[in-house]
Amino acid sequence: MRYKLTFVVGLAVGYVLGTRAGRERYEQLRQSARQLSANPAVRNAAESAAQTGRQVAGRAYHAVSEKVGDRMPESVTERVRSLREQNRGAEDDWGTSNT
Repeated sequence: MRYKLTFVVGLAVGYVLGTRAGRERYEQLRQSARQLSANPAVRNAAESAAQTGRQVAGRAYHAVSEKVGDRMPESVTERVRSLREQNRGAEDDWGTSNT
């Protein structure tokens, strides 16, 4: 799925950059992209992907933490701990929400 999406996005960008149809066609493509991004199914898929990414990143963090363990310098450990406390309960910067 990721490769298909990447291909389609690359195809669209290449078409927009390479087209000689002018501004009118560019505006049509832009409007279509806005409509697509406003589609609830697309928004739900994006939110699901973001949530899955956060879960996988959390699991990866714990797996690496268990393997690295006490070998991390104390300064790095303290920095990670302070960042986690600072961001606790805050929304992410990805433009997603839990609504």
